[in-house]
Amino acid sequence: MPKTRHFAAASLLSAIADQATKLTVDARLDFSDRIPVIDGFFYLTHVRNPGAAFGMFTDAPAAIRLTLFIGITIIAIFMLFGFYRKLAPGERFSGLSLGLILGGAVGNLIDRVFRGEVVDFLHFRLWGGYQWPDFNLADAFIVVGVAFLVIELLAAESEASSDPAGA
Repeated sequence: MPKTRHFAAASLLSAIADQATKLTVDARLDFSDRIPVIDGFFYLTHVRNPGAAFGMFTDAPAAIRLTLFIGITIIAIFMLFGFYRKLAPGERFSGLSLGLILGGAVGNLIDRVFRGEVVDFLHFRLWGGYQWPDFNLADAFIVVGVAFLVIELLAAESEASSDPAGA
């Protein structure tokens, strides 16, 4: 089935890419190192995030934080498989999108289970001195997968509203 190939490939490749980059960062950068790639804009870093997105819940007790984050991730993974099962066989783009989200979730889950925290290494400085919080490929895959789903939803909605037969 086309949706299965896209879902499986996206989830597997994104989880592998995420873990490979994190292992490389661990091996080649000391903790808190920052290497300019595009000076003043983009840096490779080596930081750890024990919390959620943007460092939320960092100060919560480790056992509670880990149990909560691992539990939420496992629930999200089951939900992703539920969404996947409801896709029509030819829905490749949705399969790809869900696969990217799954791969990212699995990549960060692996970190939480084996490291107790997530390795982040991508750092951007934006206009006005604003610094985007460090993130990793798993985070990027999740965001891209969600963006793809939103784009697909908007396109389907636009198509349905402009189709006179659907009215």
